[in-house]
Amino acid sequence: MLRAGHVQQLTVSRISEHGLFLADEEQQEVLLPNRYVSLADKVGDTKEVFVYHDSEDRLVATTETPLLKVGEAGYLKVVDKTEHGAFLDWGLYGKDLFLPNRNQQGGVLPGRSYIVYLYEDNITGRCVATMKLKGFINNDIITVAPRQAVELLVASESPIGYRVIVANRHWGMLYRNQLFRSVSIGERLQGYVSRITDDNRIDVSLQQTGLAQVKSSAETLLALLHDNGGFLPLNDASAPEEVAARTQMSKKVFKRSLGMLLKRGEVEMTERGIKLRKGK
Repeated sequence: MLRAGHVQQLTVSRISEHGLFLADEEQQEVLLPNRYVSLADKVGDTKEVFVYHDSEDRLVATTETPLLKVGEAGYLKVVDKTEHGAFLDWGLYGKDLFLPNRNQQGGVLPGRSYIVYLYEDNITGRCVATMKLKGFINNDIITVAPRQAVELLVASESPIGYRVIVANRHWGMLYRNQLFRSVSIGERLQGYVSRITDDNRIDVSLQQTGLAQVKSSAETLLALLHDNGGFLPLNDASAPEEVAARTQMSKKVFKRSLGMLLKRGEVEMTERGIKLRKGK
């Protein structure tokens, strides 16, 4: 079934002067315009495309990757505003995403970016953005687990840290005292669920926990050494702030990662800092 807002695998059913017609398993067709067609394309080929409604309300396909698909939250820029709503940069050629007035909170300004969620209107089938996230992002039924790797979207800042959208479904908290790099509103991050409380609050971290964290951080430290000519001016006595600035790790994680590399014989300590061993 052809559905707007989704990436689909479709088959080339016929070729026209306007482009390729692609069909789903029910033989419903959608046009892939010539802009996205190559001379090598032929009937029977499979194409991975994103389907959406064009300005004339027709379903059309593209090989471009949109900034958001149905069921995803993101940070999109307002490129135009009318009496009916605003239009957001969707990352697609000649097509912006509509944000109706009814879905706005506090109004929007052209040139500014906002956290929005993309859903499929159940009446028109069109893709629509909303700033009213309550019906889509909530912690009523938790679908993630502790230590699980998750995608995070930084939504807002508070004195204790950053409120994030977890896996496009839940709210979580990224605490400031566990951050060893700068983050910004709208940034997408790879994170990990560190704790789920009895009242369904989700705490997240940018680092793994336990041995998995040490192994990952050791590889990061090794890569930093290679990128910096085989040397880093850090050791056990380095200030936590200096360690964080150079490695984006806490002092504790840095020391454990360094210990692992020393044990593996891949680095050595000098008076000036850490040095890659020859041949490593």
